[in-house]
Amino acid sequence: MTTFASPLRGAIGEKTARALASHLDLHTVADLLYHFPRRYEERGEHTDIRSLVTGEEVTVLAQVQRISERSMKARKGSILEVTVGDAEGATLLCTFFNQPWRTRYLKPGRWGLFAGKVTEFRSQRQLNGPDYLLLGEAEGSEIEEFSGALIPVYPAASAVPSWAIARSVRVVLDTLGPVPDPLPAVVRTGRNLIGLGAALRGIHRPESHAALGTARRRLKWDEAFAVQLTLVQRKLRAAAWPATGRPRRAGLLLDTFDANLPYELTEGQRRVGEEIAADLAVEHPMHRLLQGEVGSGKTVCALRAMLQVVDAGGQAALLAPTEVLAAQHHRGILDLLGPLGRAGELDGSPDGTRVVLVTGSQPAAARRAARAEIASGAAGIVVGTHALLYEGIEFADLGLVVVDEQHRFGVEQRDALRAKAIQPPHVLVMTATPIPRTVAMTVFGDLETSTLSQLPRGRSPIASHVVPAAEKPAFLDRAWRRMREEIEAGHQAYVVCPRIGDGEGSAGSRESIIAGEDDAAGLSGVADGGTVEDAAEQQRSPLAVTEVAPLLSAGPLKGLRIGVLHGRLPADEKDTMMRDFAAGGVDVLIATTVIEVGVDVPNATMMMVMDADRFGVSQLHQLRGRVGRGAAPGLCLLVTEAPPGSPASQRLDAVASTNDGFRLAELDLEQRREGDVLGATQSGRHSHLRLLSLLRDEQLINDARADATALLTEDPDLSGYPELADAIAQLVDEERAEYLEKG
Repeated sequence: MTTFASPLRGAIGEKTARALASHLDLHTVADLLYHFPRRYEERGEHTDIRSLVTGEEVTVLAQVQRISERSMKARKGSILEVTVGDAEGATLLCTFFNQPWRTRYLKPGRWGLFAGKVTEFRSQRQLNGPDYLLLGEAEGSEIEEFSGALIPVYPAASAVPSWAIARSVRVVLDTLGPVPDPLPAVVRTGRNLIGLGAALRGIHRPESHAALGTARRRLKWDEAFAVQLTLVQRKLRAAAWPATGRPRRAGLLLDTFDANLPYELTEGQRRVGEEIAADLAVEHPMHRLLQGEVGSGKTVCALRAMLQVVDAGGQAALLAPTEVLAAQHHRGILDLLGPLGRAGELDGSPDGTRVVLVTGSQPAAARRAARAEIASGAAGIVVGTHALLYEGIEFADLGLVVVDEQHRFGVEQRDALRAKAIQPPHVLVMTATPIPRTVAMTVFGDLETSTLSQLPRGRSPIASHVVPAAEKPAFLDRAWRRMREEIEAGHQAYVVCPRIGDGEGSAGSRESIIAGEDDAAGLSGVADGGTVEDAAEQQRSPLAVTEVAPLLSAGPLKGLRIGVLHGRLPADEKDTMMRDFAAGGVDVLIATTVIEVGVDVPNATMMMVMDADRFGVSQLHQLRGRVGRGAAPGLCLLVTEAPPGSPASQRLDAVASTNDGFRLAELDLEQRREGDVLGATQSGRHSHLRLLSLLRDEQLINDARADATALLTEDPDLSGYPELADAIAQLVDEERAEYLEKG
């Protein structure tokens, strides 16, 4: 009899256990039973062959339709081609080299599981030399794994196909003893959940769709409940931490600032300001997320919070991801504060404070002066990049940490700044387009959330369009003419490229791309045996600023004042270029994503993003937020050579279809998955949550949070539920849980 903790080698044999360990990192019975099927095939139903993606390892259920054998021209031997497909007419070609004997088994009409990597040859999807298991074979016991109507398909490896995993699961389930259930009976009964043992059997060997749904609901609940217990437990502990309350004080900096503002705060800004002010006044740390559309006025809300802390005798630090953004914030805050930000200077207010900038490229003398003002407390507001985290930067009394575009910082980096405070400081994180981890944390309710959905007066709408450069080169030519028209009308524009440039690539091919001509060296010469995407990747690297700038200067933008901005430029050159552009001395700024956040030039009305398919959804939304910041409407053109209908093309169409950053965040989450919510990874396939969907299971998550709160209110340390505490420790270990506290 096996248990959860039993090593696999004793349950299924040394050879199979070794393969599962080396290829899938499965070592114990529990590891295997929590390696859930990715999906289920149903006898007589067709696999969605049309949805297969080139390059993916897949397992499909399909029917053999026809078989042909032909001799190879280049060398001796033969190719056996087996066409498998579904009732809808979608087909997949399986090829076998020098294996004519397989015709004895692969006969038309037979159903089977076929596993391998999807490739494409002459527009035909195919599997080269796939592993397969024919269903209904008389010999052997393989079919026992699939005795039910639903056939589980597992995440597999080339050396361990899905049916080998199914066979191992069957062996384990047949010898598994009683499964202890850590979920309290009151919760299980109240939520009508089945036992853990029944759920594990039901997800691996479901008798029906209804049984599968019941099993999945229980296992999803376990994931949500474990996370929520951890979040609520840590939130309760954090509420007991000591922190210095920073209540609003009348007649000081914040009141003067509000009275001098040249415009009215929006209703949303006032509401968010009240929420933040109330949090700052409490004697435990604020941990609030401020979400707002690009240009919705988050920075003003953050500045008002910083002034409240300064009025209360503390200091505030604003952490920005790039030097360009840090310098922009520094200038913007000084402009907003006026004399209030120049205390000690001839034209400064005696009742004001100092605003200092700290970046990695500052001259030593400037860094020393900034350090002295921070340490003495003279600088009430400190703006900086990662340089704020270094040793040597000491605060007199750090009361508030504001993190702009928090997804650009690692959790450890944010925590390093918080560690510089005497007591835990209040924390405000801002984002315009939440990335998957931020969305996940928000849905889970770990952060108090404030949302700005209203744009301030004076902001103009932004129109976005996709320019299919390869399919319709004339559109690109028209786009450059449109940019010249904007400049002639007295406005300015951006051209954004994915790379800085390193001398790679053919100048000729670059010229044809910029000019909007068919790229003979690029997409038109797709060789047999590769996809359009493969050919594009092989023919050229992404467009680069240093390559595109001279081509535009000599070509479609000839005669215009063109500037270049990227991360490798010295800090003083970057600052000078941004000042020149902001002052109207540059017509077109060709840049990398260094302008992604914080850059505010109201006269810039147009942006062209080259190779837009190389950027993420969040990046594109942030980038286009640089235009339309004045009275004139903004225009963002997403230039791409991605094939029509490809995932990249569909992603760009979605970005162009909406300016709603929160809808785009959901799209990003759908495409990239939730990421490892309880770890450092912020996106990707390796989600710690195996079944729970943050988009589809929000109600279940909310219910789990309610039960977790009720349980912890009665028993904060779960001392009465030791099995539950152990289960949580395994699912959400201490290291992962730290991220929830720091995030």
